[in-house]
Amino acid sequence: MEKTQIANTSVFTPKLGLGTNKVGGHNLFNNLSDEDGIQVVKTALNQGITLLDTAYVYGLGQSETLIGQVLGNYDRSKIIIATKAAHDVKANLAINNAPNFLTRAVDDALQRLQTDYLDIFYIHFPDETTPKAEAVGALQKLKEAGKIRAIGISNFSLDQVKEANADGYVDIVEDAYSLVERQAEIDLLPYLQANQISFIPYFPLASGLLTGKYKITQEFKKEDWQYGRPNFQNPRYAQILAAIDNIKPIAGKYEATITQILLAWYLQNPAITAVIPGARLASQVLSNAKSVRLKLTREEYQLIDQAFKC
Repeated sequence: MEKTQIANTSVFTPKLGLGTNKVGGHNLFNNLSDEDGIQVVKTALNQGITLLDTAYVYGLGQSETLIGQVLGNYDRSKIIIATKAAHDVKANLAINNAPNFLTRAVDDALQRLQTDYLDIFYIHFPDETTPKAEAVGALQKLKEAGKIRAIGISNFSLDQVKEANADGYVDIVEDAYSLVERQAEIDLLPYLQANQISFIPYFPLASGLLTGKYKITQEFKKEDWQYGRPNFQNPRYAQILAAIDNIKPIAGKYEATITQILLAWYLQNPAITAVIPGARLASQVLSNAKSVRLKLTREEYQLIDQAFKC
């Protein structure tokens, strides 16, 4: 699988990774099976999807623990482990970026993952009090000590990214971005590119909206998580589904699913370092892996790009 460099670090990652919030994330999703989660991770690694993106808050350490159980059966040097922390369990999961907290969070993650280094460590969310450059400076010390190889931040506004990168230590940013959530193209991505900072989007499939599984006739009740969300309200909802209809001929040409075609678009997007779709089941990982073999033409890439500028 094609690999790409994280900023100017020694970390090279495959373009297609695995988001693991459904691996052990019992506090986030209902009816998860740890055995399914383990099979998801194994299937990804067996398919060459060796970038595993996790976080403490995914099951309050359970996702990291399950991944750590799997790692012992694989060559660690060929796997890129990215994890995140900011939720302080000693303070009712309040966001904490204090240097001593981040240092402890890294050590705790290393134990759960059963490894002696992390390829990428992200500050998961910014807190309201810690100077951003000070928090990143603590990670720089851990990088110099060999505990982490690349410094990341997640869910930071552009101004916060700039503050965090005051000393030029930030290597990678993970933030929300998809074909239907494109604000990052206006402000964040130009800054990252100008400063040689890598970018990984989360929710690339817009929480399932871009998989083609939704219908225009579908109605959402108050108890549904989609209820009241802008992308699931007309006319926006209808526009997005129309855009999906417009790219179905491309999917038909490649005998591919909508998900596979859109993942191929992300993989070919020069602003994106890697894409990390999640999976609940191993079969979903196998399906996502097929996107790596799809090579869109320039015209197809642009058609998809324009279809979702609604």
